[in-house]
Amino acid sequence: MTQNTELDLDLGKRHIVIQRRYEALGALNDLLIAVWFLIGSFFFLNESLVDSGTWLFIVGSAQLIIKPFIKLTSLIHSGRVFNKQQQGR
Repeated sequence: MTQNTELDLDLGKRHIVIQRRYEALGALNDLLIAVWFLIGSFFFLNESLVDSGTWLFIVGSAQLIIKPFIKLTSLIHSGRVFNKQQQGR
C-alpha cells in the first residue's frame, strides 16, 4: 500500500488543471524573461540604446524573482485543495 506524502498529492483531474495553469504561467514568465534579455542585448550594440537595454535587463532580472513565487503559489494552492479534499472525506 502506498501512502501520500506532502510532495505526492493525489488530487486527480483537479490537480492536473491546477498544475497546467501554473506551468503555463511559468512558461509565459520564462518567455518574457528571454525576450527582455535578448532585446536588451541587441540594444547594447547601439550606443544610443544602452540605457533602454539596461532597463530591459533590470525588468528581466525582476522577473527572475517571480519564478520561485509562481512555484510556491502552485504548491500552496495544491496543498489547500488537498486539505479540503481530505476534510471532505
